[in-house]
Amino acid sequence: MKIYTRLGDTGETSLVGGKRVSKAESQIELYGSVDELNSHLGFLMSLLPEKKELVALRSKLSIIQHQLFNLGSNLACEPEVREKFKLPQIAADLISSLEQDIDKMNESLPELKNFILPGGSQAVAYAHVCRSFSRRVERGFVDYYQHYQDSYLLEAIKLMNRLSDYFFTVARFINFVEKGEEVTWKA
Repeated sequence: MKIYTRLGDTGETSLVGGKRVSKAESQIELYGSVDELNSHLGFLMSLLPEKKELVALRSKLSIIQHQLFNLGSNLACEPEVREKFKLPQIAADLISSLEQDIDKMNESLPELKNFILPGGSQAVAYAHVCRSFSRRVERGFVDYYQHYQDSYLLEAIKLMNRLSDYFFTVARFINFVEKGEEVTWKA
């Protein structure tokens, strides 16, 4: 299989159902942003130190990557034909699972008394990149939903909101495991 098809050379791409659209369409921007978040997540995983306390985290990050790919595949499809293609869906329990993981990590963390700035080790700082990028993707979902009322995005909006909370907690947890100092905001 060739990697290049030349079909996108005119600034258009195909959706899963075959419809040709401009690469500047907001739908393309949206699933491109999900793909970008997935790439950021992959980089975060590459930065994680090899510590036994982070084994479960590494496993969960891998699950999230697969779920983001599921989300992207649905976004790359015309809403009216999604069911026809039986695309993989976001796991129904993913949001509650993220909440449970946040709560579990928080049990070992010191009480949050200040705003935390991105910093510390590379892994900690990059978890904050994932956090802030999740927020950007969330804003894109909200904007797209407000314009197109694609109900599939309602769960995706919740997921991105929870992922930003999750990555914030992940940053703090990695820092805790590494015995690092949190970088706090001083006005």
